[in-house]
Amino acid sequence: MRPFTYERVSNLDALRARGGDGTKASRAFVAGGTTLFDLMKLDVMRPDSVIDINPLSASDLGGIQASERGLRLGALVRMAEAADDPHITHDYPVIAQSLTLAASPQIRNMASLGGNVLQRTRCHYFRDPSWANCNKRNPGSGCAALEGMNRIHAVLGASDDCIATYPGDFAQALIALDAVVEIQGRSGRRTLAFEKLHRAPSDTPQIETVLEPGDLITAFMIPATAASRRSAYLKIRDRESYEFALASAAVALDLADGSVRDARIALGGVATKPWRAREAERALIGKKLDEEAARRSGEIAFAGATPREHNVFKIALGRETVARALLRVAQMEV
Repeated sequence: MRPFTYERVSNLDALRARGGDGTKASRAFVAGGTTLFDLMKLDVMRPDSVIDINPLSASDLGGIQASERGLRLGALVRMAEAADDPHITHDYPVIAQSLTLAASPQIRNMASLGGNVLQRTRCHYFRDPSWANCNKRNPGSGCAALEGMNRIHAVLGASDDCIATYPGDFAQALIALDAVVEIQGRSGRRTLAFEKLHRAPSDTPQIETVLEPGDLITAFMIPATAASRRSAYLKIRDRESYEFALASAAVALDLADGSVRDARIALGGVATKPWRAREAERALIGKKLDEEAARRSGEIAFAGATPREHNVFKIALGRETVARALLRVAQMEV
């Protein structure tokens, strides 16, 4: 690990006061540290300064607030706290399930929600600096995964410059429920549809989100809808214990007499960013949700998939994952 300076901030005003200092020094925020310190030890991330935001008050970044209108989750809420909250498990089960399936108990106790959605890819070539050709880590150097071992890589949203998969689970639940993210920046506080937070790689895979330097995620807002309670997260992986998804689906449905009034489908493990399958959703509206409709939706979700040599299996697996998730949610008692 390279040398760095360490700072702690006690409130957002103190954080804003730092602003830009006119240098090219890089800074990184840390809460749980389960991603940042890991990548610093691997020499993948090299911040000059690490700013500890844990002392920030609960009113700034903490707390779980549930009302008839929806749910507010502070960015410093730990994964385990949110996964075990009775309001979330009852009214937003897809959120609780995505968090429970995301990591080991030890990591869930440490990791923050804000940090979780910003975790970096698990691409072997990104996480091993001995590989020079990684556009995400070393822009312009090429993508070793294109012709290398690409079993875990993306079949949706990829480009000629990067096929790395977004590894998270919680983000898919947020997208499926039309969440909004609250951001504190140097010019003040703003909100953004969570679906717009992450960027597809295109020809700039090193730019993963729309966040500007100094921006800090402070909260997530999830509206209460007829679909939020009838929701679930299905994760398919190589092993049941602490593993990243090969394919996953966050699904939320509003049903009336067996027919679909509203459908939300978000995909994980198969795309370069948290992925909303809107065409697959629209194909379900007004239809009875039977096995045929569920499988048709899965096919539509992967209609634009572009596989590589070792990950072609993800298309069939992803289709089946969507179909299974839809049928599971349709059978829920709410």
